[in-house]
Amino acid sequence: MQKRKSSKRVVVEPKTKPSQSGIVSLQDDQKKQVRNILRILKKKYPVVECALLHKNAYELLAATILSAQCTDARVNKVTPGLFERYPTPEDLALGKQLEIEKIVHSLGFFRAKAASLIGMANGLVDSHDGEVPESLEELIVLPGVGRKTANVVLGTWFGIATGVVVDTHVRRISRLLGLTVKNQPEKIEQDLMEILPRNQWINYSHRLIFLGREICIARRPRCNQCPLLKYCFRSGLPGLDKIR
Repeated sequence: MQKRKSSKRVVVEPKTKPSQSGIVSLQDDQKKQVRNILRILKKKYPVVECALLHKNAYELLAATILSAQCTDARVNKVTPGLFERYPTPEDLALGKQLEIEKIVHSLGFFRAKAASLIGMANGLVDSHDGEVPESLEELIVLPGVGRKTANVVLGTWFGIATGVVVDTHVRRISRLLGLTVKNQPEKIEQDLMEILPRNQWINYSHRLIFLGREICIARRPRCNQCPLLKYCFRSGLPGLDKIR
């Protein structure tokens, strides 16, 4: 079983330099906005952890696969039973499709998710001696594992910043903040990787997810309670006087 690796990240804020003409450029304004957003998020959510329950990298990988098109809370109700029945990748690799489907049925897309879990486990056993690899390239070739899932595991468990996790909260709020105008998660990730300091890639996503669940709720945003309101473009939202 793998042990969690501790990693202390030193926050280094990006420097803002005025242009030769002395006029602050749009790029400088964005850097200042990003710096303020990161500062406020850290103050609001100083300690952030992945909401998916897990004890090791294997459990986190399996739980993240199951979280596709599903809430973390629902996944957390299913995974204890799953991991009790299949505590290791070796056990899961030998699992029966129908049996695993029954366990994960409530999460939706249960057939595809069960197949991905079995395929992922076989990949770990056959190619990595049952251990979760610590590289993006090795993770994304496993069944059911894309960039988002790989970034979650590498960032949360190993403390390796290979990219920015773009879930529904990160996608929506990053657009509201004007940090991207893209729609596709892959393109949004590239925009965020360009403007965020690398040592903030992991916690930026965690903190935005907390904000999205507590305050910037998709159907009923509590803008008047949001600490980022000053720096938010609020694209597509009604006027503040219409928000209760």
